[in-house]
Amino acid sequence: MAVQPMPGGLYTVHAFEDLAVGRSESLMRTVMERDVALFAELSGDANPIHLCDHFAANTKFGQRIAHGMLTASLVSALLGTRLPGPGAVYLSQTLTFLAPVKIGDVVTACVEVVELVAERRRARFFCECLVDGKAVMEGEAWVAMPPKPRG
Repeated sequence: MAVQPMPGGLYTVHAFEDLAVGRSESLMRTVMERDVALFAELSGDANPIHLCDHFAANTKFGQRIAHGMLTASLVSALLGTRLPGPGAVYLSQTLTFLAPVKIGDVVTACVEVVELVAERRRARFFCECLVDGKAVMEGEAWVAMPPKPRG
């Protein structure tokens, strides 16, 4: 394992050999109005449930909610920068959205290694996002890992 500099912070580089079932990592992020607006612009998902207070007030949520994929992107951030980190290739992701994420919610994204396939250098992760300790999204991801660098 090596910690490398990255613009805006550090990231952790893990080789497949560094992983073990049960190893986990998490990050927390407050979902801000700007995040929702930028995600809508980037993704093209301008559903008014995310962007219009008046429209969202008349939905079952009663207020604007963040894009589900914005929440899921926190899992991508974890897999790409912390566990397993740079060099890992995202192969697949399943997601189930369990509850809405509102603007101002603090989301804790977590990933945990649940299976390792040594002959293919693959790792399966349980992924979840929590708000106030309650699951708002869960699923699993498969990643491919590069070989350990020679040195």
